[in-house]
Amino acid sequence: MTLNLPAGAITDAATISPLALFLQADIVVKGVMLGLLLASIWTWAIIISFSVSLRKASKESRKFEADFWKAEDIDRFYEARGKAEFPAAKVMAAGVTEWRRSTAQKVIDRDGTRDRLGTSMSSVIASEVDRLSDRLNILATVASAAPFIGLFGTVWGIMRAFTSIAAEQNSSLAVVAPGIAEALFATAIGLFAAIPALIAYNRFSHGINRLEAGLTRFADSFYSTLSRELEAQR
Repeated sequence: MTLNLPAGAITDAATISPLALFLQADIVVKGVMLGLLLASIWTWAIIISFSVSLRKASKESRKFEADFWKAEDIDRFYEARGKAEFPAAKVMAAGVTEWRRSTAQKVIDRDGTRDRLGTSMSSVIASEVDRLSDRLNILATVASAAPFIGLFGTVWGIMRAFTSIAAEQNSSLAVVAPGIAEALFATAIGLFAAIPALIAYNRFSHGINRLEAGLTRFADSFYSTLSRELEAQR
């Protein structure tokens, strides 16, 4: 059985391909599409790099904490591994550094030492969390703004379609289809940028919160150890 298609069917299908929709779009809609496409590329670059850095920081911090609690000599462990550039090592380094400064005096202010120990380690935790979550605001911005930018392109495209109807005084589908198609295509690109950004933002926020909680527990335990050592020096 042979199916005879209208002569313009293939051409019409070609005119609604993604590339054709972009090329035939109004300059404003083209700007919206390009902006959303760049935002999508930027989003995926952030997702990949952030995923690698967060996974590495979490893995190294967990291993460092496990090795730290197995160590018999804190000073020796600090000299061997305290200069590492990942969160748990920096928290320990802040505690050891403050401990050495505070206990180097002839008369030790125990209450002041405890306060400074807690403050120094908490400050490092906050600094590391801020550093790791630096680009999360970009994902949040893309997730919230991209659908509205796409919607702007949609509205503009539909307005263009109605303008074509008025200009040609013809309401046939052939007249309005290109404008409506490019309008919906702008919406699709907006969602394509926003959905991964939203999912990644939620997942990474959860990962950052877990890492912060782990660092806080480690700092609290280390603080307790140093506090007991401080009491032993009476």
